[in-house]
Amino acid sequence: MRATRLGAALAAAAIALALGAIVIAPVVVSGRAVAADSPALAGSGLPVPRFVSLKSDRVNLRNGPGTDYPTSWVYRRAGLPLEVIKEFEIWRQVRDAEGATGWVLQSLLSGRRTALVLPWERKTGSSPPLVPIMASDSEHTNVVANVEAGVIADLHMCDGRWCRVTVDQYSGYIEQKKLWGVYEGETFK
Repeated sequence: MRATRLGAALAAAAIALALGAIVIAPVVVSGRAVAADSPALAGSGLPVPRFVSLKSDRVNLRNGPGTDYPTSWVYRRAGLPLEVIKEFEIWRQVRDAEGATGWVLQSLLSGRRTALVLPWERKTGSSPPLVPIMASDSEHTNVVANVEAGVIADLHMCDGRWCRVTVDQYSGYIEQKKLWGVYEGETFK
């Protein structure tokens, strides 16, 4: 009888998918249930989506997962954060801060966490706004330095509200909501 219920549930899910319905169900990973909207583990064993950074000053963004696909863009900024949104063999589909997507060879990506400071505030023809790096995780502390929107910051830890960062020789804290390269509410050390 249990097999019949499971078969009926699978048949119902297949019909719903065929009709274009959205099915939200838990996924079992390594014997534990994972919510369908949580990051999934990919072929690499790492969660997708996730943030990574570029290892090199010259990285081709391709239209597909392979060298046979044309290059759509060349990144020229080592440390630039990218979001991995899909994996295929040794290729990673990534998204940049401007929303452009394409495929990058996995060996050109690093797990080192970096972030762009307020990239959405950079406007052509006007000077970028300044963002303070604070001495501690509070708005009511000393300013260590002011950095322009669009600079790359090395991330050391984030607590869901503030991230400890380094930009050049300056270290301190920037509000997490001002960074692209870390998820809202994400914590790590």
